[in-house]
Amino acid sequence: MMQLLKNSLESLVIQMFPDGRLDSKNAALYLGLKEKTLAMMRSVGKGPKFIKRGRIFYFKEDLDCWINASGKSISTAQAMQANSIEGH
Repeated sequence: MMQLLKNSLESLVIQMFPDGRLDSKNAALYLGLKEKTLAMMRSVGKGPKFIKRGRIFYFKEDLDCWINASGKSISTAQAMQANSIEGH
């Protein structure tokens, strides 16, 4: 028996410090990524700006800039082409 999926929006609670900082878990939720993906991006020098003060933190403003700077792609091929150009 096939199960039907409903189109629904999922509410997420993202915790942010008063100065606009998010820890890795909340930054990943905000970006729609896995926390491990952010860690991998940090390890290779990609992804949004972060600070390390005992723990890793991201400023919401930097996350928004990173999202907007990434550009928008129409297709997977277009995204792959953009990534190959960035790597050169």
